Formats: sequence, C-alpha cells, structure tokens
Amino acid sequence: MEDVIKLPGTEDGKAARKRTRAPEVDPQEEEETRRANAERLSVLGGEDASVRLLEELVFGAEEELLERLVEEDEEEQAGALLVEDGDHVSCDSEDDGGCVQIREAAWVDEDDEQEEEVDMKHRYRKDLMKGEAELTMSNQKLQERMRAQFQKVMGGAPSWADSNAKKKKKAAAADDEEEEEELTRRTGNFVASSDRLPSGILRMKKCLHANSSRPSEDRLSTVQFHPSAQVVLTAGLDQSVSLFQVDGKTNPKIQSIHLDRFPVHKAQFSLQGDTVIATGLKNKMFYLYDMMEGRVTPVHNVRGLNEARVKEFSVRPDGGELLLTGTSGYLHLLTLKTKEVVLSLKVNGDVVGSSFSQDGSKVFANSEDGEVFVWDMRSSRCLSRFTDEGCVKGTSIATSPDGQYLACGSQSGVVNVYSQEACLKSTHPRPLKAVKNLLTSATSLTFNPSSEILAIASRAEDEAVRLLHLPSFSVFSNFPVSKRKIIYRTSCLDFSPHSGFLSLANNKGHAPLFRLLHYKDF
Repeated sequence: MEDVIKLPGTEDGKAARKRTRAPEVDPQEEEETRRANAERLSVLGGEDASVRLLEELVFGAEEELLERLVEEDEEEQAGALLVEDGDHVSCDSEDDGGCVQIREAAWVDEDDEQEEEVDMKHRYRKDLMKGEAELTMSNQKLQERMRAQFQKVMGGAPSWADSNAKKKKKAAAADDEEEEEELTRRTGNFVASSDRLPSGILRMKKCLHANSSRPSEDRLSTVQFHPSAQVVLTAGLDQSVSLFQVDGKTNPKIQSIHLDRFPVHKAQFSLQGDTVIATGLKNKMFYLYDMMEGRVTPVHNVRGLNEARVKEFSVRPDGGELLLTGTSGYLHLLTLKTKEVVLSLKVNGDVVGSSFSQDGSKVFANSEDGEVFVWDMRSSRCLSRFTDEGCVKGTSIATSPDGQYLACGSQSGVVNVYSQEACLKSTHPRPLKAVKNLLTSATSLTFNPSSEILAIASRAEDEAVRLLHLPSFSVFSNFPVSKRKIIYRTSCLDFSPHSGFLSLANNKGHAPLFRLLHYKDF
C-alpha cells in the first residue's frame, strides 16, 4: 500500500493522489498553497531539522533529500564504532604545551548509560548480539562488546580511545615511577633486578625474511649475522653469497656475488668481520671475499693440506685461523695469512662437527661413532674423551659462549646437554638434560650469545626446530607455532650479536627472521 502523508486542512490521501494526476495546475495557486502549508508547518517548529525534512519531502527536492538521508544513515552507522562529535578540548594551565584535544572513548554510548538494561533489537546494536538470549544487555557488557568490535576493526585500540580514567591511572603510575627513579638516584638500587630470559613463552615477532630483497633460487646452506655490524650473510646452492642490512622491515640488499660453478656449502665471516670464507661441495678449493675492497680470491692450494675436498670449517675466536674438517677423523688448523696448515689433529672415526671454547684454547670434536674429544690447541694434547650417552651415531656439536655448556646431537634426534667442566674432569660425564623433542637427526645446534637459548634443528623434516631455555632446560612452547609453514627444512640458524634477532636458512631459499623482544639490542 502506498504511504500517504496528510497535512492539516488537506483532503484525504486518495483525493490527494487524484489531484496530483491533474493535467493542468495553476502556478499562482500552487505558490499560494506552498506558502500556506509552510506557515502551518512553522507552528510545529520551523527551525527543527525534522520539520525541514518533512517540508522538503512534501514540496519537492526529493532526490537531494534522499541523498542526505543516505549520508546521515552512513554517518550514524559509522558513529556506532567511532564517535567524532564527542571530542572535547582540555587545557592545562600549568603546561606550556597549551590545549590538548581529547577524544572520548569510541565505545561509550551516553544514552545507554542512562538505561540499566539496553534493548539490543535496535538496528545499530543487532550486529553486537551473539544469540537470541541477548535481547537485552547491561551497560557494562555492551561497552565491552563494542570495545572488542572496535579493536577488531581497527586492529587495536588507538591511544585516544583510552578512557579518561585510564589516562589518569597512567599519569599516576608515571608519577610514581618518576618518584621511584628519583629515590633510586639518591639512595642507590639495593634490590638487584634480573634481566635473565624467562622460560615458558619466548616473546618474539616475525619479521620480513632476512633475504627478502634477493631470495635464493636454490636451497640456502648458510645464514650468519656479522659480529659487529647490523648485517646478515646468506649463501647457498645457487652459487651466490649475499649481504643484507637488518632492520626487520625492508632488510635491503647491500651486495651479492656470484661464484661460477661453485655451489656454496658453508660461508662465514672472519673474526674481524672484514672477510667472508666460502667452501663448496666438490673440491678443496675455497673463496675469500674481501668486503672492504670488493675482491674475491680463490684459494686453490693450501700448503700441508692433503684432502680431496673441504666442506666444513670453524673460525677460531682468538685469531685469524680456520679449523678445517678433513676425512678419516682429521682436523686441520689453517692460517688465513699464509694459507698453510700449522696443526693437524686426529680422532677415531669421521668428524661430524667441531666447536671452539669461548677463548679458542680448546676444541670439542664429535665423531660419527658418538665419541667426543677435547683438544688443547696450544699443546696439541687430547685433554679428555668420552662417549655421548645413548648416542649410536653423532651428527653435531656446539659450545656455549659463556663456557658452561656443551651440546651433542645424534641421528636419533636426541640432544644431550653437558657441563663443560664435567666433560674435562670425567671420562663418563652425565648429561644435564637429554632433549628429545626432535624425531629426526639433530643436524644444527647453536647457542645464543648470552647462553640462555640453545637452538636445535633438523634438515630432514619441515618445521623441525626447537628453542631450549637455559638453565631450566625447558623448550619454549610457542615456537614454532604457525597455521602455515614458514620455517621448512632448516640447514643452519644463527643469533645476532646481542640476541635481538634469530634467522634460519631453509630449503626454499628463504631466511626467516624473528625479533626476540626480550633483548633490546641487535
């Protein structure tokens, strides 16, 4: 049925419709009728907005009016989440900064505050209902629901959406903190505060891949942070070595070199960080990349090195020397300055990994047979040897920077963590912890610089990475946790110099990067 609006003194709706279809209308008569109707409407309140809308609807301007109604309806719907008209200005006479505009919390409805129970059937509140049982809702619950919806849409509450009470609370807390700092300055801090990493949950943030500006076309074999600069190195089977600046946002590429017909098995910075050493898969030749001069030097022959190929190596932390892993249980100490072998060590079985102590005076070597050897680098004497408990075939080894821990990985995925001191004093040391979180071979072990995290990885399975908290020896429960794979098969992992970042090299050619929020520095 067609709606009809009747005005005082006019005919009924049916007569009105008939008259509107009259073919001839006297303009003068129409103008007088318009003026008379306007005078009658002024009695109802001509200044009222609703009366003006009614007048326009009766006497014309329908299209303009409908557009305005649509605009007002959209503004009103937007106002359900974001209130702009409620802003007010607050001035602090004691503050030289002048007046500050303060916006009211977007989820506060003043009309609802006047009601104890709010009718949720209103068209602006229907979307907040979660069922027929919520036909009415208390003011407090409605505000909480509106707050949750607003934050969901906006991706979090902006600073101006805090209520005045919260702002006052924050200001009071800031004052208390200021007083506490002043007290500390005067009397000294007699209560020692702990900066140790807590166990359980590791606060972290996923960043853009470290090599996002130049992903590798093949499997990455290496990722390593520069010892002093905010730079990360990646290398892999695509025959390239790349350097990236680490900012966590864009990670721009600094430089990239291509090594013709030389898939890179491992690449590392020298002790000073001015040179990159890169070994290949098939021969004993390796490359030295001088980053300052941009010069790439192939090293074809090393005096005293009788090996068919060289793949694994470690950089000695107290000098310009490399420890090369040879065949048949040999380890060779090579000086970068003269390119010659100055010392060779021999263990039983093939060497699967080696790691220097923090001062470079000792080296720990793990054999394929599961036997661990400890050598004194100054005297070339074997200080200790023991069998890794429960190990059938060894795969990896790592020492902690603080000289406290030794980690040994096995093909079964079990990683035993020992005390370095116990390994030097006993031929049958008992592990402090046997980590059994991996089901495939533990191929990579890395301690963070503060010796609070041991990263364990296997390149045999996707997402096979665990982070172990020290000294509680508990695995962080929130890593890796993701609805989609981002880590894949990890061949190498490393921490930045102050543990601010963690990066991994995977088989997809990417280097996933994570910001560890507990650590404030790079």
